[in-house]
Amino acid sequence: ANAWPQFADFAFGNNNLPQPVEADFASNFGSTRWDRTKMDKTLNLAAMGQSMWKQYWWSQDMLSAFHDGDDNTIEADGTNSPDFEDSPLFDPDNNIYYGGNNLDGYIGQVLTAVAINKAKFIISSLAYDGNSLGGVDPATYDPSAGIKYFPTAIAVTESPVISGLPPQASDLTVVDATSQLFDQISFLLATLGYRNMMTPNDNSDAAHLAYHEAFDGYPFPADMAVTGVPGPFNLMMGASKVTFLNMMVMHFNSDAGTFVDEAGLDGSGAPVKGDVITAENAGYALVVLRDFLNEFAGTPLYDMANNGLMAQANFILSNFADANGGFYNSYTIGSGADASAKTLAANAALIRGLYAAYEATGNTDYLDAANNGYNFLINNFYVPGEHVFHTTMNDNTAVYTPWNLAILAGALREAKLVGEQSGPDQIYTRVFKTVYDQMILSEAQPTGEEGSDSDGDGVPYIVGGTKPFVFAASGVYQIPPVSTRFVEAAKWNIRAYPNPVSEELYIDLTLDQTAEVQITLYELSGKSLRSIEQTLSAGRQTLGFSLGKLPAGDYVARISVEGEPIGIRKISVMH
Repeated sequence: ANAWPQFADFAFGNNNLPQPVEADFASNFGSTRWDRTKMDKTLNLAAMGQSMWKQYWWSQDMLSAFHDGDDNTIEADGTNSPDFEDSPLFDPDNNIYYGGNNLDGYIGQVLTAVAINKAKFIISSLAYDGNSLGGVDPATYDPSAGIKYFPTAIAVTESPVISGLPPQASDLTVVDATSQLFDQISFLLATLGYRNMMTPNDNSDAAHLAYHEAFDGYPFPADMAVTGVPGPFNLMMGASKVTFLNMMVMHFNSDAGTFVDEAGLDGSGAPVKGDVITAENAGYALVVLRDFLNEFAGTPLYDMANNGLMAQANFILSNFADANGGFYNSYTIGSGADASAKTLAANAALIRGLYAAYEATGNTDYLDAANNGYNFLINNFYVPGEHVFHTTMNDNTAVYTPWNLAILAGALREAKLVGEQSGPDQIYTRVFKTVYDQMILSEAQPTGEEGSDSDGDGVPYIVGGTKPFVFAASGVYQIPPVSTRFVEAAKWNIRAYPNPVSEELYIDLTLDQTAEVQITLYELSGKSLRSIEQTLSAGRQTLGFSLGKLPAGDYVARISVEGEPIGIRKISVMH
């Protein structure tokens, strides 16, 4: 009861509730409603796209199977269905229901309905020609005949309908007409995801066999090929086409071979492109183009997307990558790469993007660069003893946000699955417990909750409180300081070899005076395994380190001089 699923999400809100949560909150949503007077009632395509992408990930999981009346999961096999035989209509008597269980079936359908309405609203009401908002018809859209794009900020004026119902949007006003690349990427990721879920021709797995039964006319309309009118599949296909074309026309600089962050229209309606591309946008452009290639294979748009992906990936290798495997934060056409301290988000985004480029093309140059970037990330950002990452290289004040933590999670996942690195899952688990779970969730301030924290995650049972626990905007972790020698570690010229290694590891380094050198080997979990110390003379020196019978896998070696850490190296043990 009292559900107000708002399909067009605002950019910002305040999660402090104006009323305490009631005991029936799981079935009556009125007491969990946020305070609309504290919302920034601005529509931003990235916010709507990112939430829709999340809705896709949830709904594709929830609707990927069926269940029976006892809530037991039933795998779809192409012969079983919740529907009447030879009909798309639901059969209430055959003991098969949508969703992997009862709750999944309900929430999955709600999230999908919200996403469909959101996508329809965006292409019907938020397309901008430089003068006014309106709709764009995907079936006939041709940017050369007049660009219609989705601006980054649209203010909403609300007016009441009747008591008990949500207000309506009575006026929409463009307050920032800039086209932001991240906006387009975010919405396109979501529409491509739903397009894949809704496609009527994919029988490749049990999940898609289950999806067919949800998009065959009931509970959601079928494809236009069946009904003669566009359905959700056609909506997502069309929205993807429009957004992709606008990305290419407004944001791709074909002379430089890269996308750019910002664009707009001049007085004649022609695109005016910026000259800066940030690492995060460059990386995620590759991710979304990989998905686009998968969904638009065999169409006239495939070659355009493939050429854009390869150009962007090659641009990254030529202009973002440094000699050590790391990546710069941004690049300005005509000026060069940003020389500021490297960030976690920039490096993780380009790692993820290059893995996607490798998946799309099979070009091992992209795979090698991604793996080198992953090694650089572990060597320069990960602190194994603390189970944390620096967010800026050599800065011990780590500022975590949903932005950099989400990008990091994506990079670690792809390093494991695509790069076949042996340690990212262990690192993610440790960092999740230290950072994601303990710091970012706004869990610490009790607001009257009457229940206990039975699972020990810091989140009490919320009845009686006034805060639905969500991710905070930022969290700070002070990493224990090390010597300034670590900041100046380039002068030590550390080399660890062979890597991968079997039994004996060697560390080369340059000393400016006689000093005690220590090498400590850690598991990725942060557990110290063994350590050696030796006094070495000034000059180029080599220190041998016997690994014994360590199991194959990834480890971290920390090198210290006179007790002060000067470097970290990821070590792969192979037998």
